[in-house]
Amino acid sequence: MSADPLPAEISVEELKELLDAKQPVRLIDCREDDEWHICRIEGAQLVPLSNFAENVQAKLSDREQHLVVYCHHGVRSMRATQFLRQQGFHQTQSMRGGIDLWSDVIDPAVPKY
Repeated sequence: MSADPLPAEISVEELKELLDAKQPVRLIDCREDDEWHICRIEGAQLVPLSNFAENVQAKLSDREQHLVVYCHHGVRSMRATQFLRQQGFHQTQSMRGGIDLWSDVIDPAVPKY
């Protein structure tokens, strides 16, 4: 039986704590390829929202895995999170504020655009 679903959003601070504690979390970047080449969070996998539905089956198989999806500001990642939850990925969260807030609060070395 699966655990209770996590809240739909996670803060950048909460994600940083999980990563620092080496918790099993998979980062999914749902921005587009050109954005990915500007900056990314280390360890993330690119699954662009423009072809997200087609790639989910091929790239994501463990519906119990803790997934954190992020984009530039958090809007696209919330759409991706809602889609994944509808597909049975209930342990999926959107990173509130996106990589822009990550750069502001967690890692200023991440370029902003």
